[in-house]
Amino acid sequence: MRFYRPPATSLKVYSMTQPAAKTEMDYLNRYREDDNSSSNSNECSYQDCSKKVPLGGQCSDLDAESQKFLPEHNLGKKKYETEYHQGNASFGMSVFNLGNAIMGSGILGLSYAMANTGIAFFVILLVAVAICSLYSVHLLLKTANEGGALVYEQLGYKAFGWPGKLAASFSITMQNIGAMSSYLYIIKYELPIVIQSFLGTKADEWYTNGDYLVLLVTLAIILPLSLLRNLGYLGYTSGLSLLCMVFFLIVVIIKKFQIPCPLPEDVSALNETISKMLNATLSHPNTTAVDYSEDACTPKYFVFNSQTVYAVPILTFAFVCHPAILPMYEELKDRSRGKMQGVANVSFLAMFIMYLLAALFGYLTFNSRVEPELLHTYSRFSGFDVILLIVRLAVLTAVTLTVPVVLFPIRTSINHHLSASKEFSWIRHTIITVCLLAGTNALVILVPTIRDIFGFIGASAAAMLIFILPSAFYIKLVKKESMKSVQKIGATAFLLCGLLVMCGSMTLIVLDWIHNASASQDTQANGH
Repeated sequence: MRFYRPPATSLKVYSMTQPAAKTEMDYLNRYREDDNSSSNSNECSYQDCSKKVPLGGQCSDLDAESQKFLPEHNLGKKKYETEYHQGNASFGMSVFNLGNAIMGSGILGLSYAMANTGIAFFVILLVAVAICSLYSVHLLLKTANEGGALVYEQLGYKAFGWPGKLAASFSITMQNIGAMSSYLYIIKYELPIVIQSFLGTKADEWYTNGDYLVLLVTLAIILPLSLLRNLGYLGYTSGLSLLCMVFFLIVVIIKKFQIPCPLPEDVSALNETISKMLNATLSHPNTTAVDYSEDACTPKYFVFNSQTVYAVPILTFAFVCHPAILPMYEELKDRSRGKMQGVANVSFLAMFIMYLLAALFGYLTFNSRVEPELLHTYSRFSGFDVILLIVRLAVLTAVTLTVPVVLFPIRTSINHHLSASKEFSWIRHTIITVCLLAGTNALVILVPTIRDIFGFIGASAAAMLIFILPSAFYIKLVKKESMKSVQKIGATAFLLCGLLVMCGSMTLIVLDWIHNASASQDTQANGH
């Protein structure tokens, strides 16, 4: 989920003409001229537009939102012949690009997940989700070779027709909406703190209200950028996002050794409590909500409570990157399935280490006091801090510029399904953009915490993209293996595991929402 989901995952649609090659790799990479085909090819439909953002050149004459997404009969009349599309991305660059796709806002929720599972249980879950994600990549790459498609949605179409394509498109759209919502939540949480730091104002001023600020940023910055037909250099904000998160991780590790335990707020509360209880007997019980025992600073290894149900969805949200796998596979130099699997192994290992360090040091700093968004937790226990202010400014810049990038493929997908054969319309373009931003802003304002976004999207769209769809595509498209083979049995078990994760997590999350709503109503009733 993630700061940046490459638009290539949703903007690319490949030629539907029948290839003449007989081998699997030739079927995957060779596109020959077919005079009897009703679909016409354009040289932009397979070559340079597979990059994240069109920056001009041979594809610049096309509608930026039509490139690699609309059917070929809308892209032009010129046919072409190519023997093989040679990728030009090195192994190292592919590792970096996939790391960009994996890394996202989900890292901010990992300490909260650890606080509600314990260190040992969290590590077990983190390892399990990472291994499952890598196995899912293996299934996707093998299915792409067998099915002859390098687009997630196209695999769905080849496997199950339009229902499969719609399921893939809907899951990717939901994941991107979840990513947009999490970015706007970060603006809602962090921008008021930045303004208070610069102006020295109190939190009760209207211009420090997160709801007002997220609307203001959307109208003043995000909406104008989102209305552009061409993303231009905004496509490179993924690199900025990854650098911001590396900086954030370094600061989290440093702050662990600067913030004492018990936390500063605890110490103030303790002093106040002692002053109020000076004349009380020593046997008088402590009725405050603050835990002054040594246990408050002792990390737990296994924790089970009502918030534990959010752990797996938060982890799946943090690791989902699978729609980006196939476009990156196509761009890999001297590509092979084994080489791309190696890219995935290195990228996932690097992100696994970053996730573990961020979760561990964030949890050790705040223990049970950690919030669903780790960066916001620092504002409760530390005053003005220049380093944290720089982190907030960097993260705010990255997420603000990334929202239009994430919105781009969502709008393109909607445009394609609603009016694929129609010419570009600024009115339709603007209406879709405004509706998407309005709906996302309403979601951010009305939903209580970012934890609910992580939980719901992680349990639904992320589970579909990691577990359910890759295994279903594999079972359907890989014909040379029987259903009794070890590979098909493993894919079937993986599919059932995904269904269990999705249904079980969603059920428990909804029950937690119902319980919280009932508790809130009871509290209000008792207050009156």
